[in-house]
Amino acid sequence: MMLRKYFGTDGIRGRANGVITPELALKVGQATGLVFRRGEHRHRVVIGKDTRLSGYMIETALVAGFTSVGMDVLLLGPMPTPAVAMLTRSMRADLGVMISASHNPFDDNGIKLFGPDGYKLSDDVEHKIEALIDADMTKQLAQSAELGRAKRIDGVHDRYIEFAKRTMPRNLSLDGLRVVIDCANGAAYRVAPDALWELGADVVAIGVEPDGFNINHECGSTAPDTLTRKVREMRADIGIALDGDADRVVIADEHGHLVDGDQLLAVIAESWAADHLLTKPGIVATVMSNLGLERHLKSLNLSLVRTPVGDRYVLEHMREHGYNVGGEQSGHIILSNYTTTGDGFIAALQLLAVVKKKNKPVSQVCHRFEPLPQILRNVRYRGGKPLEHAKVRSAIADAENRLNGHGRLVVRPSGTEPVIRIMGEGDDKAMVEEAVDGIVDALTAHAV
Repeated sequence: MMLRKYFGTDGIRGRANGVITPELALKVGQATGLVFRRGEHRHRVVIGKDTRLSGYMIETALVAGFTSVGMDVLLLGPMPTPAVAMLTRSMRADLGVMISASHNPFDDNGIKLFGPDGYKLSDDVEHKIEALIDADMTKQLAQSAELGRAKRIDGVHDRYIEFAKRTMPRNLSLDGLRVVIDCANGAAYRVAPDALWELGADVVAIGVEPDGFNINHECGSTAPDTLTRKVREMRADIGIALDGDADRVVIADEHGHLVDGDQLLAVIAESWAADHLLTKPGIVATVMSNLGLERHLKSLNLSLVRTPVGDRYVLEHMREHGYNVGGEQSGHIILSNYTTTGDGFIAALQLLAVVKKKNKPVSQVCHRFEPLPQILRNVRYRGGKPLEHAKVRSAIADAENRLNGHGRLVVRPSGTEPVIRIMGEGDDKAMVEEAVDGIVDALTAHAV
Protein backbone atom coordinates (compact mmCIF):
# COMPACT_ATOMS: atom_id res chain seq x y z
CA MET A 1 0.00 0.00 0.00
CA MET A 2 1.55 3.23 -1.15
CA LEU A 3 1.46 6.07 1.37
CA ARG A 4 -0.92 8.81 0.24
CA LYS A 5 0.58 12.25 0.18
CA TYR A 6 -2.32 14.39 -1.07
CA PHE A 7 -5.50 12.31 -1.16
CA GLY A 8 -7.40 11.52 2.04
CA THR A 9 -10.60 9.49 2.39
CA ASP A 10 -12.57 12.02 0.34
CA GLY A 11 -10.32 13.71 -2.22
CA ILE A 12 -7.73 16.35 -1.30
CA ARG A 13 -8.67 18.59 1.62
CA GLY A 14 -6.96 21.22 3.76
CA ARG A 15 -6.63 24.89 4.55
CA ALA A 16 -7.27 27.11 1.53
CA ASN A 17 -4.09 28.86 0.41
CA GLY A 18 -2.20 26.81 3.02
CA VAL A 19 -2.53 23.21 1.85
CA ILE A 20 -4.80 23.82 -1.14
CA THR A 21 -2.74 26.45 -2.98
CA PRO A 22 -3.15 27.67 -6.59
CA GLU A 23 0.10 25.80 -7.40
CA LEU A 24 -1.31 22.51 -6.08
CA ALA A 25 -4.66 23.02 -7.85
CA LEU A 26 -2.85 23.73 -11.13
CA LYS A 27 -0.82 20.53 -10.79
CA VAL A 28 -3.91 18.49 -9.81
CA GLY A 29 -5.63 19.79 -12.97
CA GLN A 30 -2.64 18.85 -15.15
CA ALA A 31 -2.01 15.46 -13.54
CA THR A 32 -5.68 14.40 -13.52
CA GLY A 33 -6.16 15.65 -17.09
CA LEU A 34 -3.16 13.57 -18.24
CA VAL A 35 -4.44 10.41 -16.48
CA PHE A 36 -7.87 10.81 -18.09
CA ARG A 37 -6.73 11.50 -21.66
CA ARG A 38 -8.21 8.49 -23.37
CA GLY A 39 -8.05 8.73 -27.12
CA GLU A 40 -8.09 11.41 -29.77
CA HIS A 41 -11.48 13.07 -28.98
CA ARG A 42 -11.82 16.53 -27.43
CA HIS A 43 -11.77 15.78 -23.74
CA ARG A 44 -14.04 17.69 -21.37
CA VAL A 45 -14.20 18.19 -17.64
CA VAL A 46 -17.06 19.67 -15.59
CA ILE A 47 -16.18 21.69 -12.49
CA GLY A 48 -18.63 22.57 -9.72
CA LYS A 49 -17.97 24.26 -6.36
CA ASP A 50 -19.57 25.21 -3.09
CA THR A 51 -19.82 28.80 -1.87
CA ARG A 52 -16.43 29.32 -0.15
CA LEU A 53 -14.49 32.44 -1.01
CA SER A 54 -11.45 30.33 -1.94
CA GLY A 55 -13.50 28.54 -4.62
CA TYR A 56 -12.73 31.31 -7.15
CA MET A 57 -8.97 30.93 -6.68
CA ILE A 58 -8.98 27.11 -6.86
CA GLU A 59 -11.41 27.00 -9.79
CA THR A 60 -9.24 29.36 -11.83
CA ALA A 61 -6.06 27.39 -11.09
CA LEU A 62 -7.78 24.10 -12.01
CA VAL A 63 -8.99 25.64 -15.29
CA ALA A 64 -5.40 26.64 -16.12
CA GLY A 65 -4.23 23.09 -15.33
CA PHE A 66 -6.88 21.29 -17.37
CA THR A 67 -6.67 23.59 -20.42
CA SER A 68 -2.85 23.28 -20.41
CA VAL A 69 -3.16 19.52 -21.06
CA GLY A 70 -5.76 20.06 -23.78
CA MET A 71 -9.00 19.53 -21.86
CA ASP A 72 -12.09 21.69 -22.41
CA VAL A 73 -13.62 22.94 -19.18
CA LEU A 74 -17.33 23.45 -18.43
CA LEU A 75 -17.85 25.57 -15.32
CA LEU A 76 -21.05 24.82 -13.40
CA GLY A 77 -20.72 27.38 -10.55
CA PRO A 78 -22.16 26.48 -7.09
CA MET A 79 -23.68 23.00 -7.28
CA PRO A 80 -24.14 20.06 -4.88
CA THR A 81 -21.48 17.31 -5.04
CA PRO A 82 -24.02 14.68 -6.22
CA ALA A 83 -25.16 17.10 -8.97
CA VAL A 84 -21.58 17.29 -10.28
CA ALA A 85 -21.37 13.47 -10.27
CA MET A 86 -24.69 13.28 -12.16
CA LEU A 87 -23.71 15.96 -14.71
CA THR A 88 -20.34 14.29 -15.36
CA ARG A 89 -22.27 11.29 -16.68
CA SER A 90 -25.12 13.21 -18.28
CA MET A 91 -22.82 15.58 -20.23
CA ARG A 92 -20.47 12.78 -21.36
CA ALA A 93 -17.55 14.40 -19.62
CA ASP A 94 -14.30 12.49 -19.13
CA LEU A 95 -13.97 13.85 -15.63
CA GLY A 96 -15.91 15.72 -12.93
CA VAL A 97 -14.44 17.96 -10.21
CA MET A 98 -16.09 19.34 -7.09
CA ILE A 99 -14.33 22.11 -5.17
CA SER A 100 -15.52 21.73 -1.59
CA ALA A 101 -14.49 20.86 1.94
CA SER A 102 -17.99 19.51 2.66
CA HIS A 103 -18.99 20.19 6.30
CA ASN A 104 -15.68 21.89 7.30
CA PRO A 105 -15.49 25.63 8.16
CA PHE A 106 -15.08 28.18 5.33
CA ASP A 107 -11.27 28.52 5.59
CA ASP A 108 -10.79 24.92 4.42
CA ASN A 109 -11.36 23.75 0.91
CA GLY A 110 -10.88 20.58 -1.09
CA ILE A 111 -10.90 18.92 -4.51
CA LYS A 112 -13.09 15.85 -5.12
CA LEU A 113 -12.73 13.99 -8.42
CA PHE A 114 -15.20 11.83 -10.32
CA GLY A 115 -14.52 9.49 -13.24
CA PRO A 116 -16.67 9.46 -16.43
CA ASP A 117 -19.04 7.00 -14.69
CA GLY A 118 -19.78 9.57 -11.96
CA TYR A 119 -18.04 7.52 -9.24
CA LYS A 120 -15.22 8.78 -7.03
CA LEU A 121 -11.79 7.61 -8.20
CA SER A 122 -10.24 4.36 -7.07
CA ASP A 123 -7.09 4.29 -4.91
CA ASP A 124 -5.06 3.13 -7.94
CA VAL A 125 -6.05 6.11 -10.06
CA GLU A 126 -5.40 8.48 -7.13
CA HIS A 127 -1.88 6.96 -6.80
CA LYS A 128 -1.23 7.61 -10.51
CA ILE A 129 -2.35 11.25 -10.09
CA GLU A 130 -0.17 11.67 -6.98
CA ALA A 131 2.90 10.35 -8.81
CA LEU A 132 2.34 12.86 -11.64
CA ILE A 133 1.77 15.83 -9.28
CA ASP A 134 5.30 15.41 -7.96
CA ALA A 135 6.82 14.69 -11.42
CA ASP A 136 7.91 17.12 -14.14
CA MET A 137 4.94 17.29 -16.52
CA THR A 138 6.33 19.93 -18.92
CA LYS A 139 6.98 17.46 -21.77
CA GLN A 140 3.41 16.13 -21.61
CA LEU A 141 1.63 19.49 -21.88
CA ALA A 142 -0.49 20.28 -24.93
CA GLN A 143 0.90 22.05 -27.99
CA SER A 144 -0.28 25.61 -28.63
CA ALA A 145 -2.97 24.51 -31.09
CA GLU A 146 -4.26 21.73 -28.77
CA LEU A 147 -4.94 23.83 -25.67
CA GLY A 148 -8.37 23.55 -24.09
CA ARG A 149 -11.21 26.10 -23.88
CA ALA A 150 -13.25 27.05 -20.83
CA LYS A 151 -16.82 28.33 -20.56
CA ARG A 152 -19.50 28.82 -17.92
CA ILE A 153 -22.66 26.94 -18.72
CA ASP A 154 -26.19 27.93 -17.82
CA GLY A 155 -29.24 25.78 -17.18
CA VAL A 156 -27.41 23.19 -15.07
CA HIS A 157 -29.46 24.06 -11.98
CA ASP A 158 -32.63 23.21 -13.86
CA ARG A 159 -31.15 19.89 -14.97
CA TYR A 160 -30.45 18.84 -11.40
CA ILE A 161 -33.88 20.05 -10.21
CA GLU A 162 -35.62 17.97 -12.88
CA PHE A 163 -33.41 14.99 -12.03
CA ALA A 164 -34.25 15.32 -8.30
CA LYS A 165 -37.98 15.61 -9.00
CA ARG A 166 -37.92 12.47 -11.16
CA THR A 167 -36.71 10.39 -8.18
CA MET A 168 -40.13 10.91 -6.60
CA PRO A 169 -43.11 8.67 -7.42
CA ARG A 170 -45.10 10.06 -10.36
CA ASN A 171 -48.14 12.20 -9.54
CA LEU A 172 -47.00 12.60 -5.93
CA SER A 173 -47.29 16.19 -4.77
CA LEU A 174 -45.92 17.67 -1.55
CA ASP A 175 -48.97 19.92 -1.42
CA GLY A 176 -49.99 20.71 2.18
CA LEU A 177 -46.51 20.04 3.64
CA ARG A 178 -44.62 22.90 5.24
CA VAL A 179 -40.92 22.16 4.85
CA VAL A 180 -38.02 24.06 6.43
CA ILE A 181 -34.86 23.54 4.36
CA ASP A 182 -31.46 24.66 5.70
CA CYS A 183 -28.89 24.76 2.89
CA ALA A 184 -25.92 25.60 5.18
CA ASN A 185 -25.21 28.70 3.01
CA GLY A 186 -23.65 26.10 0.76
CA ALA A 187 -23.85 24.50 -2.67
CA ALA A 188 -27.58 23.61 -2.68
CA TYR A 189 -28.82 27.11 -1.78
CA ARG A 190 -30.57 27.55 -5.11
CA VAL A 191 -31.54 24.08 -6.26
CA ALA A 192 -33.01 22.51 -3.09
CA PRO A 193 -35.63 25.22 -2.23
CA ASP A 194 -36.65 25.54 -5.91
CA ALA A 195 -37.12 21.76 -6.32
CA LEU A 196 -39.23 21.52 -3.13
CA TRP A 197 -41.41 24.42 -4.23
CA GLU A 198 -41.92 22.92 -7.70
CA LEU A 199 -42.99 19.66 -6.02
CA GLY A 200 -45.78 21.59 -4.28
CA ALA A 201 -44.37 22.13 -0.76
CA ASP A 202 -44.78 25.28 1.32
CA VAL A 203 -41.05 26.07 1.60
CA VAL A 204 -39.26 27.99 4.36
CA ALA A 205 -35.64 28.31 3.21
CA ILE A 206 -32.78 29.24 5.60
CA GLY A 207 -29.02 29.17 5.09
CA VAL A 208 -29.54 30.47 1.54
CA GLU A 209 -27.52 33.68 1.72
CA PRO A 210 -23.92 32.63 1.12
CA ASP A 211 -21.29 35.37 1.35
CA GLY A 212 -18.13 33.28 0.92
CA PHE A 213 -17.53 33.07 4.68
CA ASN A 214 -20.72 31.73 6.25
CA ILE A 215 -20.86 28.19 4.83
CA ASN A 216 -21.74 25.73 7.67
CA HIS A 217 -21.52 28.62 10.15
CA GLU A 218 -24.19 28.03 12.81
CA CYS A 219 -26.34 26.37 10.17
CA GLY A 220 -26.68 23.18 8.12
CA SER A 221 -26.33 19.58 9.26
CA THR A 222 -23.32 20.28 11.54
CA ALA A 223 -25.28 22.89 13.57
CA PRO A 224 -28.86 21.58 13.51
CA ASP A 225 -30.13 23.81 16.36
CA THR A 226 -30.90 26.53 13.80
CA LEU A 227 -33.11 24.07 11.92
CA THR A 228 -34.94 22.71 14.96
CA ARG A 229 -35.70 26.26 16.22
CA LYS A 230 -37.09 27.26 12.80
CA VAL A 231 -39.26 24.11 12.57
CA ARG A 232 -40.84 24.90 15.94
CA GLU A 233 -41.20 28.61 15.12
CA MET A 234 -42.89 27.96 11.75
CA ARG A 235 -44.85 24.92 13.05
CA ALA A 236 -43.44 23.07 10.06
CA ASP A 237 -44.14 19.42 9.23
CA ILE A 238 -40.47 18.59 8.67
CA GLY A 239 -37.00 20.17 8.72
CA ILE A 240 -34.20 19.21 6.33
CA ALA A 241 -30.60 20.34 6.94
CA LEU A 242 -27.92 19.74 4.32
CA ASP A 243 -24.16 20.23 4.71
CA GLY A 244 -21.99 22.59 2.67
CA ASP A 245 -21.87 20.39 -0.45
CA ALA A 246 -25.28 18.71 0.13
CA ASP A 247 -24.08 15.10 0.19
CA ARG A 248 -25.43 14.48 3.71
CA VAL A 249 -28.67 15.31 5.48
CA VAL A 250 -30.13 15.66 8.97
CA ILE A 251 -33.92 15.53 9.46
CA ALA A 252 -36.01 17.18 12.18
CA ASP A 253 -39.57 16.03 12.88
CA GLU A 254 -42.59 18.32 13.47
CA HIS A 255 -41.60 18.71 17.18
CA GLY A 256 -38.08 19.82 16.24
CA HIS A 257 -36.54 16.49 17.37
CA LEU A 258 -33.63 15.24 15.25
CA VAL A 259 -33.80 12.03 13.27
CA ASP A 260 -30.43 10.37 12.58
CA GLY A 261 -29.24 8.53 9.48
CA ASP A 262 -30.02 5.11 11.00
CA GLN A 263 -33.76 5.86 11.29
CA LEU A 264 -33.72 7.37 7.80
CA LEU A 265 -32.08 4.21 6.42
CA ALA A 266 -34.76 2.12 8.17
CA VAL A 267 -37.56 4.18 6.58
CA ILE A 268 -36.07 3.92 3.08
CA ALA A 269 -35.23 0.19 3.44
CA GLU A 270 -38.76 -0.60 4.65
CA SER A 271 -40.43 1.47 1.92
CA TRP A 272 -38.23 0.07 -0.87
CA ALA A 273 -38.69 -3.52 0.36
CA ALA A 274 -42.49 -3.02 0.26
CA ASP A 275 -42.24 -1.64 -3.30
CA HIS A 276 -39.85 -4.46 -4.37
CA LEU A 277 -37.15 -1.92 -5.19
CA LEU A 278 -34.29 -3.47 -3.15
CA THR A 279 -31.82 -5.30 -5.38
CA LYS A 280 -30.66 -7.40 -2.40
CA PRO A 281 -32.59 -8.33 0.76
CA GLY A 282 -30.68 -5.88 2.92
CA ILE A 283 -28.71 -2.63 3.12
CA VAL A 284 -25.10 -1.58 3.76
CA ALA A 285 -24.03 0.60 6.73
CA THR A 286 -20.92 1.04 8.87
CA VAL A 287 -19.81 -0.51 12.15
CA MET A 288 -21.22 2.60 13.90
CA SER A 289 -24.85 2.00 12.93
CA ASN A 290 -27.05 1.15 15.90
CA LEU A 291 -27.78 -2.46 16.81
CA GLY A 292 -31.45 -1.43 17.02
CA LEU A 293 -31.39 -0.86 13.23
CA GLU A 294 -29.87 -4.29 12.64
CA ARG A 295 -32.53 -6.00 14.80
CA HIS A 296 -35.34 -4.02 13.17
CA LEU A 297 -34.20 -5.00 9.68
CA LYS A 298 -33.85 -8.62 10.81
CA SER A 299 -37.52 -8.59 11.90
CA LEU A 300 -38.35 -7.62 8.28
CA ASN A 301 -36.10 -10.43 6.94
CA LEU A 302 -33.55 -7.86 5.79
CA SER A 303 -29.83 -7.94 6.60
CA LEU A 304 -27.50 -5.15 7.66
CA VAL A 305 -24.03 -5.54 6.18
CA ARG A 306 -21.40 -3.50 8.02
CA THR A 307 -18.25 -1.85 6.62
CA PRO A 308 -15.49 0.30 8.16
CA VAL A 309 -16.40 3.96 8.82
CA GLY A 310 -16.47 6.14 5.69
CA ASP A 311 -18.95 6.49 2.83
CA ARG A 312 -16.38 5.22 0.29
CA TYR A 313 -16.33 1.81 2.04
CA VAL A 314 -20.13 1.68 2.05
CA LEU A 315 -20.23 2.49 -1.65
CA GLU A 316 -17.46 -0.01 -2.49
CA HIS A 317 -19.40 -2.80 -0.80
CA MET A 318 -22.65 -1.77 -2.48
CA ARG A 319 -21.05 -1.84 -5.93
CA GLU A 320 -19.18 -5.07 -5.34
CA HIS A 321 -22.18 -7.02 -3.98
CA GLY A 322 -25.08 -5.40 -5.80
CA TYR A 323 -26.85 -3.49 -2.96
CA ASN A 324 -28.72 -0.29 -3.84
CA VAL A 325 -29.29 1.29 -0.40
CA GLY A 326 -26.50 2.19 2.00
CA GLY A 327 -25.36 4.94 4.31
CA GLU A 328 -24.01 6.20 7.58
CA GLN A 329 -25.43 7.35 10.88
CA SER A 330 -24.18 10.84 9.98
CA GLY A 331 -26.80 11.14 7.23
CA HIS A 332 -24.63 10.14 4.27
CA ILE A 333 -27.24 8.13 2.35
CA ILE A 334 -26.40 6.46 -0.98
CA LEU A 335 -29.28 5.33 -3.20
CA SER A 336 -27.60 3.86 -6.23
CA ASN A 337 -30.83 3.63 -8.27
CA TYR A 338 -30.42 7.40 -8.64
CA THR A 339 -26.93 8.52 -7.61
CA THR A 340 -23.31 7.42 -7.62
CA THR A 341 -22.46 9.19 -4.38
CA GLY A 342 -24.24 10.37 -1.18
CA ASP A 343 -27.07 12.82 -1.92
CA GLY A 344 -28.68 14.41 1.12
CA PHE A 345 -31.46 16.03 -0.86
CA ILE A 346 -32.53 12.89 -2.76
CA ALA A 347 -32.58 10.97 0.57
CA ALA A 348 -34.82 13.69 2.05
CA LEU A 349 -37.18 13.44 -0.95
CA GLN A 350 -37.48 9.67 -0.42
CA LEU A 351 -38.57 10.33 3.16
CA LEU A 352 -41.06 13.01 2.04
CA ALA A 353 -42.58 10.50 -0.40
CA VAL A 354 -43.14 8.01 2.46
CA VAL A 355 -44.62 10.77 4.70
CA LYS A 356 -47.03 11.72 1.95
CA LYS A 357 -48.02 8.11 1.15
CA LYS A 358 -48.64 7.17 4.77
CA ASN A 359 -50.21 10.52 5.60
CA LYS A 360 -48.68 10.38 9.09
CA PRO A 361 -46.49 12.91 10.94
CA VAL A 362 -42.71 12.64 10.50
CA SER A 363 -42.21 11.68 14.17
CA GLN A 364 -44.26 8.52 13.60
CA VAL A 365 -42.85 7.70 10.16
CA CYS A 366 -39.26 8.07 11.34
CA HIS A 367 -39.50 6.18 14.62
CA ARG A 368 -38.84 2.73 13.17
CA PHE A 369 -36.93 1.27 16.12
CA GLU A 370 -35.78 2.01 19.66
CA PRO A 371 -32.04 2.75 19.44
CA LEU A 372 -29.92 0.89 21.95
CA PRO A 373 -27.85 3.00 24.34
CA GLN A 374 -24.54 3.84 22.65
CA ILE A 375 -21.49 4.94 24.62
CA LEU A 376 -18.67 6.65 22.73
CA ARG A 377 -15.23 7.36 24.23
CA ASN A 378 -11.99 8.67 22.75
CA VAL A 379 -8.55 8.00 24.25
CA ARG A 380 -5.65 10.07 22.97
CA TYR A 381 -2.21 8.48 22.77
CA ARG A 382 1.29 9.81 22.06
CA GLY A 383 2.70 7.05 19.86
CA GLY A 384 3.15 3.33 19.38
CA LYS A 385 0.30 0.85 18.94
CA PRO A 386 -1.62 0.74 22.22
CA LEU A 387 -4.18 -1.72 20.77
CA GLU A 388 -1.46 -4.38 20.51
CA HIS A 389 -0.61 -4.22 24.24
CA ALA A 390 -1.46 -7.52 26.01
CA LYS A 391 -3.38 -5.81 28.87
CA VAL A 392 -5.44 -3.75 26.41
CA ARG A 393 -6.26 -6.86 24.37
CA SER A 394 -7.34 -8.75 27.47
CA ALA A 395 -9.53 -5.76 28.59
CA ILE A 396 -11.24 -5.80 25.15
CA ALA A 397 -11.78 -9.58 25.39
CA ASP A 398 -13.28 -9.18 28.92
CA ALA A 399 -15.62 -6.45 27.68
CA GLU A 400 -16.74 -8.60 24.73
CA ASN A 401 -17.47 -11.54 27.06
CA ARG A 402 -19.47 -9.26 29.33
CA LEU A 403 -21.65 -8.06 26.46
CA ASN A 404 -21.88 -11.49 24.84
CA GLY A 405 -25.16 -11.63 22.91
CA HIS A 406 -26.52 -8.43 24.55
CA GLY A 407 -24.53 -5.81 22.72
CA ARG A 408 -21.44 -5.12 20.70
CA LEU A 409 -18.12 -3.26 20.81
CA VAL A 410 -16.14 -1.37 18.18
CA VAL A 411 -12.59 -0.35 19.10
CA ARG A 412 -10.67 1.36 16.31
CA PRO A 413 -7.89 3.90 15.79
CA SER A 414 -9.03 7.19 14.23
CA GLY A 415 -8.04 7.68 10.59
CA THR A 416 -7.23 11.35 11.12
CA GLU A 417 -5.64 11.81 14.59
CA PRO A 418 -3.78 9.80 17.32
CA VAL A 419 -6.96 8.73 19.06
CA ILE A 420 -8.46 5.31 19.82
CA ARG A 421 -12.27 5.39 19.46
CA ILE A 422 -14.35 3.02 21.59
CA MET A 423 -18.01 2.48 20.94
CA GLY A 424 -20.12 0.16 23.06
CA GLU A 425 -23.84 -0.50 22.82
CA GLY A 426 -26.24 -2.93 24.36
CA ASP A 427 -29.57 -3.52 26.04
CA ASP A 428 -28.26 -2.65 29.49
CA LYS A 429 -26.70 0.82 29.62
CA ALA A 430 -24.87 0.24 32.93
CA MET A 431 -23.31 -2.97 31.61
CA VAL A 432 -22.15 -1.18 28.43
CA GLU A 433 -20.64 1.65 30.48
CA GLU A 434 -18.73 -0.85 32.63
CA ALA A 435 -17.44 -2.68 29.53
CA VAL A 436 -16.30 0.55 27.85
CA ASP A 437 -14.76 1.97 31.05
CA GLY A 438 -12.65 -1.20 31.42
CA ILE A 439 -11.14 -0.66 27.95
CA VAL A 440 -10.65 3.09 28.55
CA ASP A 441 -8.79 2.38 31.83
CA ALA A 442 -6.50 -0.18 30.13
CA LEU A 443 -5.81 2.18 27.24
CA THR A 444 -5.16 5.14 29.51
CA ALA A 445 -2.66 3.08 31.49
CA HIS A 446 -0.81 2.01 28.31
CA ALA A 447 -1.35 4.95 25.96
CA VAL A 448 2.26 6.08 25.82
